[in-house]
Amino acid sequence: MDPVVMTAGTALVSAMATDAWQQARSSAVALWRRVHPQRVPAIEEELAEVRAEVLAARETGDTEAEAGLVADWQRRLRRLLRDDPALADELRRVLDEELSPLLSNVEAARIANVEMHARASGSARIYQAAGNQSINES
Repeated sequence: MDPVVMTAGTALVSAMATDAWQQARSSAVALWRRVHPQRVPAIEEELAEVRAEVLAARETGDTEAEAGLVADWQRRLRRLLRDDPALADELRRVLDEELSPLLSNVEAARIANVEMHARASGSARIYQAAGNQSINES
């Protein structure tokens, strides 16, 4: 699955559990409006249901239920991009500019899609980190 779709689905469900869930809902609805405007009322209703389900899952610590919601919205986003591949850039923008800012630093770090590559030769050193890093050399 496309990493942007995976991250966007996770960010959407995570954002639905925040006080800014209306903004997350609006961002998702705008994507559907571009591709399937006739489905917007159903998507709005489903997003309201997701909010209730993710809040209940978090209240009871049901990570499996939340993972199921994430997988469901990842599939929906994947199908949306299948129907309109040109929407990929817009999905990336929505993720970066609208959904990710709604998440706490902890949530954002949890869903971050980090991929690092390095190649060293000879006496070279490589230091990589997806978060804080402290290097002490004597």
